[in-house]
Amino acid sequence: MTEPFQFPYKYYQAGFLTLAMIATQFGCVSDVITFSEHPKTKFADEIGMAPKKYQHVLALEFAVKEVNENPMILPNVTLGFYIYDSFTNARMTLQNTLKLLSSWKQMVPNFNCDMQNNLMAVIGGHDSEISLYVATLSSIYKIPQIAYCIFAPVRSVKTQLPSFYRTVPNEELQYTGIVHLFLHFHWTWVGIIAADDDDGEKFVQVLRKMLYRNGVCTAFSEKTPVLSHTSEMLQAFESIQTKGRLFTNSKVKVLIVNAEPQTTAWLIWYFYFHSVSEDTALISIGKVWVMTAQWDFSSQSMHRDFDVQIFTGALSFAIHSKEVPEFTNFLQLLHPNSKKEDDFVKVFWEKAFNCLFFDPRELRETSDICTGQEKLENLPGLMFEMSMTGQSYSIYNAVHAIAQALNKMHMFRSKHGKMENRLNTFLRSISFNNSVGDMVSFDENSELGTGLDIINWMTFPNRSFLKVKVGRMDPQALAGQEFTINEEAIAWHTMFNQVLPIAVCNDNCHPGYRKKKKEGEPFCCYDCTPCPDGKISDQKDTDNCFKCPEHQFPNWNQDGCLPKILNFLSFGESLGITLAFLALTFSLLTVLMLGVFIKNKDTPIVKANNQNLTYSLLIALLFCFLCSLLFMGHPQILTCYSRQIAFGIIFTVAVSCVLAKTFTVVLAFKATKPGSRMKKWVGKRLTNSILLGSSLIQVAICVVWLCTAPPFPDLDVHSLAEEVIVECNEGSVTMFYCILGYLGFLALVSFTVAFLARKLPDSFNEAKFITFSMLVFCSVWLSFVPAYLSTKGKSMVAVEIFSILASSAGLLSCIFFPKCYIIILKPELNSRDQIIKKP
Repeated sequence: MTEPFQFPYKYYQAGFLTLAMIATQFGCVSDVITFSEHPKTKFADEIGMAPKKYQHVLALEFAVKEVNENPMILPNVTLGFYIYDSFTNARMTLQNTLKLLSSWKQMVPNFNCDMQNNLMAVIGGHDSEISLYVATLSSIYKIPQIAYCIFAPVRSVKTQLPSFYRTVPNEELQYTGIVHLFLHFHWTWVGIIAADDDDGEKFVQVLRKMLYRNGVCTAFSEKTPVLSHTSEMLQAFESIQTKGRLFTNSKVKVLIVNAEPQTTAWLIWYFYFHSVSEDTALISIGKVWVMTAQWDFSSQSMHRDFDVQIFTGALSFAIHSKEVPEFTNFLQLLHPNSKKEDDFVKVFWEKAFNCLFFDPRELRETSDICTGQEKLENLPGLMFEMSMTGQSYSIYNAVHAIAQALNKMHMFRSKHGKMENRLNTFLRSISFNNSVGDMVSFDENSELGTGLDIINWMTFPNRSFLKVKVGRMDPQALAGQEFTINEEAIAWHTMFNQVLPIAVCNDNCHPGYRKKKKEGEPFCCYDCTPCPDGKISDQKDTDNCFKCPEHQFPNWNQDGCLPKILNFLSFGESLGITLAFLALTFSLLTVLMLGVFIKNKDTPIVKANNQNLTYSLLIALLFCFLCSLLFMGHPQILTCYSRQIAFGIIFTVAVSCVLAKTFTVVLAFKATKPGSRMKKWVGKRLTNSILLGSSLIQVAICVVWLCTAPPFPDLDVHSLAEEVIVECNEGSVTMFYCILGYLGFLALVSFTVAFLARKLPDSFNEAKFITFSMLVFCSVWLSFVPAYLSTKGKSMVAVEIFSILASSAGLLSCIFFPKCYIIILKPELNSRDQIIKKP
C-alpha cells in the first residue's frame, strides 16, 4: 500500500533525548473521497502558511537551546526535537503522529529505530481537535503529551488520557472571565459566533447557560461552517451573504467569538468579501469584538490585503505570558539559509516578506527576490511579533517542564539504579519558576495553574497594531479579586467616540421605573413602567421598586428618598399659637371669674349652691384650660406620663363638682319640704363625699394605667407618607378609654339629674345652667371620639385640645356667665329677697 501524498515540511534537530512537536503552520483541505481513485490529500496553496505561527516553532527551538546551554539541567545530555505539521487536518495529523512514533523517514507502525527510540514527549496541538488526534496515538505508548490548546479534548482527560497535559488554565476560567467582563460593562444583549463542530457546540452551550444565570441574553448564536473539504469551501462562500447579515445587526453591539482558526478564517473571508463589494455599510457599524484566547490576529496570510481596523477596540483573552528578553535577541539572529533542517523557514520568509527565493529551475522572473537580509522587526505585527505570544509562551513552558521532569528522572536513576521510563510520574510533580519568574506546575487536572490576560487591540491603517494588557483573570488571587480590569486603559472603536459601548436589548429603565417583561421576548427585553405609589427605584434597570426607609419618603420622581418632617403640634406654628392663646385666654377669664366670686363671696348668689364647690369648680376649670398646654410641643417622657393623667383627674374633679352641685340643688329643694328627712344630707359632708369618691375612682384607674402600660414617646412612621408623627403612645388604649368612659359616665349622671331638676322653682334652680353645661360637655366629647379616631398626628392632638377647651368653656360659660352677669351688671338682683322669692 502506497503512502498518501507526502508533505515536505518538517524540522529536525539531533539530540540524545528527543522531543516531538505537532505544529500548525499550514492550512489543508481535501477532496471528498469517492473511491473512484486512490485517496490522497491535496494541498491548497491559497490557504497557505500563517507566518505568525512560525513563532511557535522558534519558541520550541529557543527553549531547547536554553535547556542545552544550562549545566544545571540534564548535564551531559542534549535535547533534540522533531517537528511535523498538522495542516489542521485529521488525516495529516494522524499520519504525521505515526511518523513520530515510527522509524526514520518511513511510517511503519509499532516499529521504532534510529534516534526516535529516545522520543520522550510530544508537544501539541494548537486546538483541541488536533490535540485529541495526537493523544489517541501517543497515549497508546504512554508518551506524555503537553498541549497548548485552550479547550481540552472532548474526552475525559483524567480517565481516558492520563498522559495528557496542558500548559494553559482550565477553559472554565475563560467562560468565567467572559461573564465577568459582560457584567462589569453591563452588557446584556450579545451575539455568539462559533464553528459548527464539537468545540463550537460545547462553547455555545456552556457559555449560554452561564450568561443566562448571570442575567445576560444572547441575541443569536451563529455557527460558521468548518472548512475541511473543497465542497465545504464553496458552501462557506455562499453562506457569507446569508449568515453575515445576522451579526452585522446594528442592535447587537457586542459579539463574542470562539476564535479558533476555522471561525476566524470565515470571519476574515466575510469582511474581505464585503470590503471589495458595494455593500460596505454592513461593516462600517462599530462593534465590540470579544475574542477567546485562540485569537492571534494572523490565522490567514490574506491579512496583507485585509483592513484590520474593523477589529480595532477588540478585547481578547490571552494565555498569560511574560516577556522573555533573550527571545527577541534570538529572533534577530534568524537567517533563512542557516537552518538546513528547517523546512518551514523559507516558506515563512516568502510569505512574511512577500518575496521568492531565486530558483534557476523556474523560468518565470520576479522582481521580489528574497535576499535573506530582510529584518523580522520590520514586519507588521499582523505578520509576525518580536515578543513571545501566549501560545509560544505555553510551548516554552512545556519544553522546560519536560526538561525539569527528565532531569528529576535521571537524578532518581543515578541514585536508585536503573528503572523504567516513568516520565509521567515526574511530570505530574514538577514545580519550578521559569526564567521570567512565573511558577510552572500542573494541578489535579494536569493543567497549568496560570491565568488569562485581557488584551485590548488597537489597529492602524498600515496593518500594524498595539496590544495593551487591560485586565487579568487570576484563579490564584484572593476571593473576589480573580477578575481585574482597567477600564480607563481601553481604547474603544472610533464609532463609540471613546464612550463605553452599550449592549442592551432596549434602552435602560431610568430611576423611578422598573422592568416589565415583554411577552415572547428574552428576559433582557422589557418595558419600563413607573414605580407604584409609595415606592422608588434609585438605579437603572431595577426589577422591582422598593419602599424608602421608615424615616424617609419618595420624592416626586420616585427615584430617591427625602427625610420625613417631624409631625407634632408645636407652639411656634399657627395652630399651636391659636390653641395656646385660647387656653391662656380662658384660663385668664377663669381667674377673673374666680376673683369676682372671691370678692363677692358674701353676696347671696355666691353663697347659694355651696360656695366651696363653686371655688373648686373654677379652680378645676382653670387647670383644665392649662392642662391642654401639656399636649403641645415635642412629646417627652414627663409630658406623656402627665398629659392624659392630668386631663383625666382634673376633668373628673370638675365633673364631680358639677355632679355635687346638681345633687345639692335637688337635695336643697327636697329638704325645704315639711317633714323631709333630706335635711341631714344637705351640707359639706355629702358634697365632699361625692367629690372625693368620684375623683378617687379616677385616680385609681390612672394608677393602674401607670403601673401596667404607661404612655411613652413614640414615632409613627407609617400613618403619614411624608411625615414622622412624634406622639405619645397611649401604652394601653383600653385604660385610656376607661378614663374617658368613667368621665362620660359622671357627665351623663350629672346631666340626667340636672335635666330632671330643671323645672324646680327658680329661687333654688341652678339645675338649668348645669343641664345646658352638661349638654354642651357631652356633645363635645361625643363628637370627640369619631374625630379623634379619624385623624393622625398633630390633627389628633388638636382635636383633643379643642375638646378640652370647648367642654371646659361650656361649663364655664353655662354655669358662671349668668352669675357674673348679675354680680357685675345687675347687682340689684344679687339680694336675698331675689334669691328666695317665689315664682
